[in-house]
Amino acid sequence: MNAYDVLVIGAGQAGLAMGYYLRQARLRFLIVDQCERVGDRWRQRYDTLVLFTPRSLSDLPGLPFPGDRDGLPGKNDVADYLERYAAHFSLPIRTKTPVSSVEKYGDGFLVTSGQEQWFARQVVIATGPFQSPWIPEIHRDAAPDVVQLHTDAYKNEHQLRPGPVLVVGDGNSGVQIAVELAASRPVVLSIGRQRSFLPQRLLGKPIFWYFKLSGLLSIPVTTLPGQWLSRQPDPIIGCKRQFQYLKQQGRLRVTGRTIRLSGNTATFSDGSQAEAVNIIWATGFRCTYDWLHVPGVLDANGRPIHRRGVTPTAGLYFLGLPWQYRRSSALLGGVGEDARYLLRHILHTSGRHPVT
Repeated sequence: MNAYDVLVIGAGQAGLAMGYYLRQARLRFLIVDQCERVGDRWRQRYDTLVLFTPRSLSDLPGLPFPGDRDGLPGKNDVADYLERYAAHFSLPIRTKTPVSSVEKYGDGFLVTSGQEQWFARQVVIATGPFQSPWIPEIHRDAAPDVVQLHTDAYKNEHQLRPGPVLVVGDGNSGVQIAVELAASRPVVLSIGRQRSFLPQRLLGKPIFWYFKLSGLLSIPVTTLPGQWLSRQPDPIIGCKRQFQYLKQQGRLRVTGRTIRLSGNTATFSDGSQAEAVNIIWATGFRCTYDWLHVPGVLDANGRPIHRRGVTPTAGLYFLGLPWQYRRSSALLGGVGEDARYLLRHILHTSGRHPVT
């Protein structure tokens, strides 16, 4: 059984940033990931996905994101950058290696994947917020011929049947997909709450450039402003003009949340109904840690118990969570700060450096 100072679970931006600092510290470590290639989670997203953060705010530590620094990279640009990053720093990564168990073992942890096992004195869980697609139970009441796709599986409209589309979800993905599809077919957008719109660019600069300049991305969640911001729904970035135009043209209809499906009919909280031929569930993701068998690190709802990623169990950490410490914690350009913070604890726990 191989032994490591640190084992990192997940080779997305969080796991790679952690790997960078572990490499700098000359620790013996391994990064494992269930995907076939580094960056595959990005490659699997819908075709037209583009980041809101420009390349200048999407750097992982030690290697700038290539290309137009004010430009907004697409999903494949991100995937290729992550793969290039892993190769540039020669990070030790095992792909196609899904973790099936993590448990306490002596003065460290036993990590299992299939028939393989590793001992690690410390473990960083960097699986990110997009783990298990969540779809409401009412989806079971739709007719068998209704095409139903979660945004995790949706790529483009060629996956859909001819006819109208019901998009369920009020976040950026749901609104963007609804606007795109409404250009060629009737769309109903079912939302649970109103969202504000912000422009993607302002005076030639990406809106996130202003967020960075104003300090909004770095407000700690431990402060009162940070606590308030972390409870607010994210604004919809871009597409306001298209959204309003399509509504006025009657090609995009906005309703309340979907409360019932019956055959080919969807019923909404505002009392209205619509025909359901295609449904795209933009209903988000849930974290799944059923393989984590360490007591006291998950709450009653299965969410991580941590302070800036440090759990109550010495040597076990989370990285890449939304608002792990600040608004930018789950963003490409922000996860590095959290990784550097965890490195100090990792070194302290291993007796090599005090926490500062």
